[in-house]
Amino acid sequence: MKKVQVIVPWEEGLHMRPASRLVRCASVCRSSIRIMAHGKVADARSILGILLLCASVGTLLDVEVSGEDEVSAMSAVEKIFESSDDRV
Repeated sequence: MKKVQVIVPWEEGLHMRPASRLVRCASVCRSSIRIMAHGKVADARSILGILLLCASVGTLLDVEVSGEDEVSAMSAVEKIFESSDDRV
C-alpha cells in the first residue's frame, strides 16, 4: 500500500472537472484508490464520493493506493493534483 498527502490546488476546490479526471484515472488502474478528507473516505472510482468530500482549495487530502499497479496509479493521481489547471 502506498500513501501520500496532496493539497487541493484549484480555486473552486475539488469540483466536477478534476473529480472526473480522478475517476477516469482510477477506472484504468487495477489498484484500489481511496481519498480521505474531513473524516470522510471516497473511492476514486465514485465521482459522487469524491464530490461529497467537499474539499476546498488548500484542503489536505490523504490518498491510499493498494494493488498490483500501485506505483503507477499513485504517480498518475499525484500528477492530477500537481496541476492548478482543472481543464480536462
